[in-house]
Amino acid sequence: MWRNWSGYVSSPKATVMTPGSRSELVDALRGAASSNAPVRVVGAGHSFAPLAQTDGVILSLDRLQGLIHVDAARRVARVHAGTRLYAVGAALAAHGLAMENLGDINVQSIAGATSTGTHGTGITLGNLATQVAGLRFTTADGSEVFASPDENADLFEGGRIGLGVLGVLTEIDLHLVPSFRLKLQRAKMDLEECLAQADTLVASNRSFELYWLPHTDTVLTKAWNITDEPADPVHWRRYVTEELLENTAFGLLCGLGKTAPLLCPSISRLCASLISPGQQVDASHSMLSTVRRVRFNEMEWSVPAHRGADALREIRTFISQKAFPLMFPLEYRWVRGDDIWLSPNYGRDSVHISVHQYKGMPYEAYFAGVQAICLNHGGRPHWGKVHALTAHDLSRLYPRWDDFLALRERMDPHGRFLTPYLRGLFGH
Repeated sequence: MWRNWSGYVSSPKATVMTPGSRSELVDALRGAASSNAPVRVVGAGHSFAPLAQTDGVILSLDRLQGLIHVDAARRVARVHAGTRLYAVGAALAAHGLAMENLGDINVQSIAGATSTGTHGTGITLGNLATQVAGLRFTTADGSEVFASPDENADLFEGGRIGLGVLGVLTEIDLHLVPSFRLKLQRAKMDLEECLAQADTLVASNRSFELYWLPHTDTVLTKAWNITDEPADPVHWRRYVTEELLENTAFGLLCGLGKTAPLLCPSISRLCASLISPGQQVDASHSMLSTVRRVRFNEMEWSVPAHRGADALREIRTFISQKAFPLMFPLEYRWVRGDDIWLSPNYGRDSVHISVHQYKGMPYEAYFAGVQAICLNHGGRPHWGKVHALTAHDLSRLYPRWDDFLALRERMDPHGRFLTPYLRGLFGH
């Protein structure tokens, strides 16, 4: 039975197939069509929304991974769409190249990450889909379609974030930059002090983000900048921070909070007291991503950058007025605007506010309150995270919504890549 990473989404009746070649993929699509079964493609299962949930066929591209071609002169690489991000980073480094930016988790497939608008942080840096130079789809009837700014331009504009409803994304061309090292600096700040200085902190660092710990006035800040300093020869400090503190110890505390919810505020304050400054230097693909072993469910909203601080303050007030058993930090990141039709950052620089709840703990009332606050600030949902919006709601948030619906209808007129959830999402 297929389940997503958090266990929140499952498909107990689905047939899971792992084609290892284009011919096997086409056979799987034709077989699904003959039985009138919907088809969904999965990567690492790191989406919290039920995008892949189906009683039909689930296609895993885990056997279709790796670099296909690297054009070092143009700084463009073609990769199999199922390739995991950590593998992309390591493979590109061998050619002296790198992706411009990454999210804070690197186990997703490149197709899953780009197709849902996954992003890192940095007001001059777009989400991962903005790094896409070309896309190759296999449609439900087995045909191939390539899209780039010069070929099938509308499919390129709309398909970089396509949620898997336009066809099976099999290959992706990526714009790259020369390899670089990053220096990460961690610090502890007061929340209001950090928000007051946010414009300066964002402008003076290549990438910057903050984590606010509920029931406290404390934030952990992270700032990354390109450096010529050598990579740290010893990684024990990173092991202590990420493995022992942020995973092992925090996981034990989350288990305690789940057992005794009244302790959650105290646990959050304890975590705040343990924050300490630190710094690390390593290759960009290693430095931008962290290990996440503590499982959770997540909601995330993109709001206009100038409204992010007010939205965060309202969420803080909302949390203080409710008896939520909450100890997970809230994550706050900046992303440059773009022109991708279904991008949460379409037409505006944005702040992304991510809220989490430990696996197995109630999240519905918490997430509903956050959704209402963020919608009032012009928020758009992250496609891979929990939200409760319908096609009617979404059509008012995305200026190119109708264009995407027409593109989806053209690419998949029989709705082979739609499930009940996706039909509701697109009003089909």
